[in-house]
Amino acid sequence: MTSLRLTALAVLLATGGVCAQLPDAKQVAQERAQAELDAPKLSTVLQIEPGMTIADVGAGFGSMTVTLAKWIAPGRVYATDIGDRQLTVIRDYITREGLDNVTVFKGGQASTNLPDACCDAIFMRHVYHHITAIEPFNRSLFAALKPGGRLAIIDFAPLKGSTVPEGVPANREGHGIPLAIVRAEIAAAGLVPLDTIDQWPPGDKAPTYFLVSFRKPQ
Repeated sequence: MTSLRLTALAVLLATGGVCAQLPDAKQVAQERAQAELDAPKLSTVLQIEPGMTIADVGAGFGSMTVTLAKWIAPGRVYATDIGDRQLTVIRDYITREGLDNVTVFKGGQASTNLPDACCDAIFMRHVYHHITAIEPFNRSLFAALKPGGRLAIIDFAPLKGSTVPEGVPANREGHGIPLAIVRAEIAAAGLVPLDTIDQWPPGDKAPTYFLVSFRKPQ
């Protein structure tokens, strides 16, 4: 497993509410570099433009939040996480970066806690497989999008030999989630499936994730 995959898994544990160490300078630099590579690709999928409002749900330690906040300025980013430690790190991060277009607040297992119809786009990176209250959470994703707004879920297939995280439905088949289940669950909440990218990020030497996107009906 590559060092980048190990870094990503550390963030997965953090966003899942598991106690994790704060990122060191090397990890922050790695995550920021990866975010700067991924942000343009994600922006294309979600049709993100400057001035829009987007949400980073399960923002971890904030690398994508910071990168996209600069990308879409003067637009706004909502950054949410269920971990108090992660929220503290994100707030410190945006202060150091001098950003005034990021709103940080605590999410929940059964709801994003985003305002209704606030977002042109929402994304979740390596987070969805940790959600335990599937139906109410997905209803909150639907509610938070503006009509025509887009959602991207970036996640990974179950890791071989792994166990399902506590409280997560057994149909995940391990630590991760089958792509077909993501499509079915999000579509059941009323969002229309759009693109599926089996290997994300495109162009990466060893892509280990998938991306599936959706749109809220007008």
